[in-house]
Amino acid sequence: MKKLDKLIIRSFIGPFILTFAVVEFILLTQYMLKYLDELVGKDLGASVFGELLFYFSINMAPVALPLAVLLSSLMTYGTLGEHHELTAIKTSGVALPRILRPVFIFTTVLGIAAFFFNNNIVPKANLKAYSLLWDIRQTKPTMNFKEGAFYNGLPGYSIKINEKLGDGGAVRDVMIYDHTQGGNNSRIILADSGRMFTEHNDNYLVLELFDGNIYVNQSNNTLRSSSEDQFVRQRFEESKIMFSLSSFDLSRTREEYFSDNKMMKNIAELDLVTDSLTNLSQKDRSKFITNVDPFYMYMKVDTTRTKIGGQAIISKELDKELPDVKASTLMMAKNKARNIKTFTTSYIERVNSTVREANNFEIEIWKKYTQSASIIVMFLIGAPLGAIIKKGGLGVPVIISIIFFIVMYVLSILGEKWAREGLLPVPVGMWASNAILIPIGLFFLYQARNDSSLLETDFWRKTLTRLKRNKL
Repeated sequence: MKKLDKLIIRSFIGPFILTFAVVEFILLTQYMLKYLDELVGKDLGASVFGELLFYFSINMAPVALPLAVLLSSLMTYGTLGEHHELTAIKTSGVALPRILRPVFIFTTVLGIAAFFFNNNIVPKANLKAYSLLWDIRQTKPTMNFKEGAFYNGLPGYSIKINEKLGDGGAVRDVMIYDHTQGGNNSRIILADSGRMFTEHNDNYLVLELFDGNIYVNQSNNTLRSSSEDQFVRQRFEESKIMFSLSSFDLSRTREEYFSDNKMMKNIAELDLVTDSLTNLSQKDRSKFITNVDPFYMYMKVDTTRTKIGGQAIISKELDKELPDVKASTLMMAKNKARNIKTFTTSYIERVNSTVREANNFEIEIWKKYTQSASIIVMFLIGAPLGAIIKKGGLGVPVIISIIFFIVMYVLSILGEKWAREGLLPVPVGMWASNAILIPIGLFFLYQARNDSSLLETDFWRKTLTRLKRNKL
């Protein structure tokens, strides 16, 4: 590797690592905010949250890489241009494509590595991340007894504490509804004061009560009138109730239960599911006529005629019968038409649903390719544009990077939506954003190679003057 290549690579690696870390942090923060309400208040510990953040950071990496490459290449070549290093290199006889080559090779290798990472590592990380997120969602929040309000977090109990007496777990005026034996409020506990603490490595909550009464409904027949119910009151000076806290622990679900999701599969597995769904939709289409045929019914009305004096005369009874047959036939035909319409609508919707599901899995296949290719596309935009604007730092490059990233994101979302609904073939919809942005990158490369002042006001003033002159 020549000294020039080392210089450019060193100039690129630093901004790339920095921008990738910043972009990853921003995307991860934005993504985790969606689940913030489900994560707080459950006392899961830093290790669980760290594990969840680690897995989701792997999930965000394929999205963060194109933006990081775009921003870092803009900063690298913009800084070289701002410090006149780019001009000095060109003056020595080195063409712009040669200057871009080391970073282009780096981003190409990065794109290939990103593809294998996206295909082999990301699905496994998604499986662990979303299974862990599911378990966190099912975990109950930590106990939070509010003064004057019932707490129903402990299975079988409703507890109200009217006053908390500072630290140490001391409480006053306690009411407990015990539903563990069934029935409606079959056991009520009232206590003047008490104390709460945990035992056995915080696996059990102990509620020690003082100076209270226990009211027990001993009626076993819920249909008997209230006048026949038997109530027993038991007074106590001191009583202890122990509650198991196992329902507050994080229990891990087997990861195999989540493995059917498209985000947890690699390309080979996605191909298998896509082929199965496509074949299923084709079979459903071919069987439509066979399935709808029983809804049709063919009727033949027997209009018996009698001959009197050689002439055909329809009897009065037959005239009356024919209108009745026509009315019933018309009503039956309407019902059959409604049934056929309902069946056809539901059948088409079922086929379309299968097609959409097949498209979803195929979209996930092509996304692994397009996300990796977008790394190279972003470099083809960022590096020449940096050489044109000749501005480094985090000012202009950040603004331009955000604009092109938004354009790429919007085009990707539109292409994915149209592919899912069948408006475009899935490969066309998924490659549309890259196909639109590549000519823009090549245009910037052409302008940078010719030392164009594309973003300067003089360039546009001369262009407008030339256009006006041509019109005249």
